[in-house]
Amino acid sequence: MAVDKSIDAEPYHEGMEDIGTDTLDTVLSEASRIDPYSFSDSDVRRALSTDDLGPEDFGALLSPSAERYLERMAERARDERLRHFGNSVCLFTPLYISNYCTNGCVYCGFNSRNKINRAKLDLDQVEEELKAIAATGLEEVLMLTGESRTHSDVDYICDSIALASKYFTNVGIEVYPMNSDEYRRVQEAGADYVTVFQETYDPSKYAELHPYGNKRIFSYRFDAQERALMGGMRGVAFGALLGLDDFRNDALRCGLHAAEIQRRYPHAEISMSLPRLRPFIHHENDKNAVGERQLLQVSLAYRLFLPYAGQTISTRERPDFRNGIIGLSATKMSAGVSVGIGGHSGQNKGDGQFIISDPRSLEEIVDAIREQGLQPVMNDYVRT
Repeated sequence: MAVDKSIDAEPYHEGMEDIGTDTLDTVLSEASRIDPYSFSDSDVRRALSTDDLGPEDFGALLSPSAERYLERMAERARDERLRHFGNSVCLFTPLYISNYCTNGCVYCGFNSRNKINRAKLDLDQVEEELKAIAATGLEEVLMLTGESRTHSDVDYICDSIALASKYFTNVGIEVYPMNSDEYRRVQEAGADYVTVFQETYDPSKYAELHPYGNKRIFSYRFDAQERALMGGMRGVAFGALLGLDDFRNDALRCGLHAAEIQRRYPHAEISMSLPRLRPFIHHENDKNAVGERQLLQVSLAYRLFLPYAGQTISTRERPDFRNGIIGLSATKMSAGVSVGIGGHSGQNKGDGQFIISDPRSLEEIVDAIREQGLQPVMNDYVRT
């Protein structure tokens, strides 16, 4: 059964692939039966005593009632993390190679109408960045662009990935959603995994926040991970930008989305990201603000519902918070981060997307990990 595209603000744009999947219908239908605000303390206790959590248990762990059980959730999450990931913490760094964008996301620094210093690295400049990162000892890099097919076409992304594969054993991408044949090209160029944030899983709120651009098509973005796996990608990462809308409902739908993809593509490596909305221009309404305690709750709930999924915590968060969460639920963290274009090698060509909260060097983060008795890992995958 094909997805009901009536939730989209407008028809698919020219060139967008319709893969005929009903994953979106399945996820939103299941989520509609679960209200995170309806669960009691007894529901939370039952979820914590269940070995194999179902969607309702997940909803209970995201509920306001569960905030009183964070210590018990953390104890169980720590056990699950240790069981499936040992004491390792994987490290990577993002590399922004272009900040041109054609979308109008009202919350994003790359919004096409924002007056920022725009830049795109040429391939020689990309290689300079890659060399600078590789010299630190990191073996995994995440390549990012703004969402502009004009300035960062598939050929450019493939060429950049091919360069990255010379220096790194694990290469991810976080770019605009592609069609399955394009993901195949990117995979053949050397990419291992794809990250796509749905931002918010509420179609109405999504339309409000994305007034123009290809990103306006909710269902096309939703199906990106599935198209990536159809294109041969090893892994896919999911995330809701917590704070754009009700964070409990967004986290619920994001987790259900990941679980449904894992069910349909059991060979895929699934990972969850925990981006939290940071201050941005003209944003004065904080009714959906997400505090650290609530972000921790989401992280713990993800770990218990998706015990085999990796989990990444970004430099949007404070050092102390990141230090604490890697011992409980998160398995991966960025390090030595520069969100500007050309920042790793000192080229400093363009402005960044957001302000980071953890400016520590790679060496400082490695030391902090070891102080907790954990093992920093530069790469968790060896290509054959």
